[in-house]
Amino acid sequence: MLKSKIRKEILKIREIKNKGKIHIRFKKIYNLLKNVTKLKKKIIGGYYPVNFEIDDLEILREFEKKNFNVALPVIKKNFTMEFFQCPLNGTFNINRYGIPEPINGKKVAPDILLVPLVAFDRNLNRIGYGAGFYDRIIKSLKKKKNIITIGLAFHFQEVHSISISEYDQKLDFIVTNKEILK
Repeated sequence: MLKSKIRKEILKIREIKNKGKIHIRFKKIYNLLKNVTKLKKKIIGGYYPVNFEIDDLEILREFEKKNFNVALPVIKKNFTMEFFQCPLNGTFNINRYGIPEPINGKKVAPDILLVPLVAFDRNLNRIGYGAGFYDRIIKSLKKKKNIITIGLAFHFQEVHSISISEYDQKLDFIVTNKEILK
């Protein structure tokens, strides 16, 4: 099935099914990370949830409480983005896509990246909104350092198979409200 068709179907389902009652618990992410990396002094990159995405803000707040540095993306020219370390109670601007972005903060390269997605398969492939922002940033970050990418999704966003291109970046993990895919 074409990515555009999958995207359209899953976005419709996600809007209907996500009434704010389905969450991914911080402990699930934290325990996963404890098992795969040393967690000291890591920078956690997240996102500001829109369009009925999994809300990662509570997860990020818990990381802040544990003195982790949290970073959120800012969209740049040419479909690129950069991450800026910022407190979640900081000041934000709304970008051209309607997504809040930090106004100030230090540009950073996250060690761990929580990634929103529209659909996923069991091979850790994802479909986003189609602009390639996350594929580009993941590729760029992996050239600089060893990062861990974790897709966050509702279990019903799973599809049988996603056709991938040379530009698509596979995730390290996908965590849903029901399971962890490795």
